[in-house]
Amino acid sequence: MPTTRRSAATFSNFIDGNWVPASSGKTSENRNPADTRETVGIFQCSGAAEVNLAVEAAHAAFRNWSRVPAPLRAEIVMKAASILEQKKEAFALDMTREMGKVIKESRGDVQEAIDTGYYFAGEGRRMFGLTTPSELPNKFAMCTRQPVGVIGMICPWNFPMAIPSWKLFPALVAGNTCVIKPAADTPLSVFNLVSALTRAGVPAGVVNIVTGRGAEVGTALMEHPLVCAISFTGSSEVGRIIGESCARNFKRCSLELGGKNPMIVLDDANLDLALEGALWGAFGTTGQRCTATSRIILQKGIYKRFTTDLAHRAKLLRVGNGIDEKVDVGPVINKQQMENVLSYVEIGKSEGARLALGGNRFERPDCAHGFFIEPTVFCDVDPKMRIAQEEIFGPVVSCIPCDSLEHGIEIANDVKYGLSSALYTRDVNRAFAAIRDLDAGITYINAPTIGAEVHLPFGGVKQTGNGHREGGVGALDFYTEWKAVYVDYSDHLQRAQIDRTE
Repeated sequence: MPTTRRSAATFSNFIDGNWVPASSGKTSENRNPADTRETVGIFQCSGAAEVNLAVEAAHAAFRNWSRVPAPLRAEIVMKAASILEQKKEAFALDMTREMGKVIKESRGDVQEAIDTGYYFAGEGRRMFGLTTPSELPNKFAMCTRQPVGVIGMICPWNFPMAIPSWKLFPALVAGNTCVIKPAADTPLSVFNLVSALTRAGVPAGVVNIVTGRGAEVGTALMEHPLVCAISFTGSSEVGRIIGESCARNFKRCSLELGGKNPMIVLDDANLDLALEGALWGAFGTTGQRCTATSRIILQKGIYKRFTTDLAHRAKLLRVGNGIDEKVDVGPVINKQQMENVLSYVEIGKSEGARLALGGNRFERPDCAHGFFIEPTVFCDVDPKMRIAQEEIFGPVVSCIPCDSLEHGIEIANDVKYGLSSALYTRDVNRAFAAIRDLDAGITYINAPTIGAEVHLPFGGVKQTGNGHREGGVGALDFYTEWKAVYVDYSDHLQRAQIDRTE
């Protein structure tokens, strides 16, 4: 079990039901991005040796786990969801301390894991195959779902429990075993999630955790010959590397990558509703969502009023340590991310966009030891500017004027990503035209670009992913293989198409 050092727990890797330190002897401190004087936990700097131990444990556990009936596997997942529900507040506090998101959002993150657990627990009795008539007499044909094998999972830091639950719960219900690499910035929430699974009765070796950097742990995991599939959530640049590696080695690969999500507001929209959606979509989770509203495309008739109101309302957002219930916007995850976001502010100014609000490190005595950035609004942004094309992943939004719905959709689609999108209008005809024409895996009408529910497919098009989906039955499609089964009870050889009766 974890030991204590400098008032922070030290966590070893969790491999085959045991706590295993890194062979390097090195550890790293997980610090609170709102106050870096606080060490949240101490975690192993692992490498290929620990990955190999974890994969071998998962491989050895696969045979027995895959033969546990799916409804019984699902009952364990349901118990884990119940444990998460009981521990929701404690796990949410841990999440805010390690990731920085405000406490109400951390509660939502844990709740999403709970919802995912309950949803996939139900899927344990609904992993339907199909039966179909054979073209030959006295022959029965059907299809069944089979588990894939050992799954490698590489997780991001922005939803440190919800996204791991999207991966672990369907994979386990389907009968796979797992090795999960948490993000280096937020490993504690994955340990909390897996602790619920182990308390619920998941056998040793079925779920394993290896912590460390992507260059060491992630690379070793995706290249290990016993790993049958990789599920990755992160940047498009890293996703391309993982996709190429998996293709060379014939591994399944699910990539959920970046976004540059547009919210179109037409002149007939409920502008008060659209403004609330813009504030939540742009500055929720400090803009650190792949679905964040990073572009607001406004019909020219309401452009000036909306941008003025947006800057005014964003200025009123309360920035600070997310443990405070009154805070609206927490820190970004680390110093590098802070510097990257501020560099994009300088790019936007140099490109000629008008900085209507923010653009600086947030300065206040109680925030001096954290990575805080002012909510930032750019106006009069050209759609070709870098701040309108590249994922910033921070509290920065670009406002872009458009002439019409058609023009707005043209601007919205003119990026390399295609994850989430939104349209505000009272016109049902224009709403359905947008649903058809927006290049995105998710479209909201009269709601912001964030707010996905666990029983619907989650993912995008273009450079946002490679076609797989997380959430809903789409997740089971990735974590299972189809097997076609033929039962011939004719008692003589039938040669399919050759022996068909004319």
